[in-house]
Amino acid sequence: MSVKDVITAKWLGNLAFEGSVGGHKITIDAGRSGGGEDRGARPKSLMLLALAGCTGIDVISILKKMRVEVENLNITVEGNLTEEYPKYYHSMHVIYEFTGKNLPPDKLQKAVELSEEKYCGVSAVYKKAVKMTSEIKIIESPA
Repeated sequence: MSVKDVITAKWLGNLAFEGSVGGHKITIDAGRSGGGEDRGARPKSLMLLALAGCTGIDVISILKKMRVEVENLNITVEGNLTEEYPKYYHSMHVIYEFTGKNLPPDKLQKAVELSEEKYCGVSAVYKKAVKMTSEIKIIESPA
């Protein structure tokens, strides 16, 4: 049996909406140049955030199981939009920036690959329509 997620979006006036996701509120709006009031995030940008959150949760969970302790993980997702309407992301590049002491590159790579190839549902959907690439950066903590 499949699981169903349901969200709601309430119109706040002009081009703004308040989304409710699992009891958490998110404001969505267009920028001023698009007729909005810049009261919240852009819908397409939230697609990038969804990918970062999905893969980030996977990677940290996998590294915990591998007993790899990272001090920090920053994920940047760069999305490249088409120039013509409807504008959509034709490619996305994910940058995983790990900070820690003596981090094992092979285990970091394995955790990222498992997320990208097996566990991250957001990535699985996006791969069907978008060229996806990624890279890993390691920052060594001061001793």
